[in-house]
Formats: sequence, C-alpha cells, structure tokens
Amino acid sequence: MPIYDYQCSDCGKSYDVFHKVREVEKDIVCPNCNSAKHVRLISAPAFSMKGDRSSEPAPSCNDGSCCGGSCGVN
Repeated sequence: MPIYDYQCSDCGKSYDVFHKVREVEKDIVCPNCNSAKHVRLISAPAFSMKGDRSSEPAPSCNDGSCCGGSCGVN
C-alpha cells in the first residue's frame, strides 16, 4: 500500500494516509479537524540502496581515470 502525505487546507496539520487499493482522495479526512479539504504533499521516498560498493568513495577526475579526460576537468 502506498503512503501519501497530505496537509489540511483548514487547520494546516500534515498527516500520512496508507492508501488502500480502491480508496479515493475524496474519502480522506483530516484526523485533527475532520475536514475533507487537503493538498497532497510531495515527499521523498523511504528506501535506501545497499550494495558491496556503498562504502567506496566515488572515482576522482583529478587524473582523468574516470572519463579519460573527456569531461574537461583535466
């Protein structure tokens, strides 16, 4: 189930909604004042990427090894 952030247009409170498969936006009400007036907020995804190379530093362009010198940094 996706999670969406909303902000109430009447009281200004922000809240999360776990959307069910057939839930529609007009059925959502503010938990603080029960208003149906709201705006959906843009939020960052809640996931992280892990892997074997996550602790290695990014390659440096100081010696041209990352792109062969084509980036113009060298």
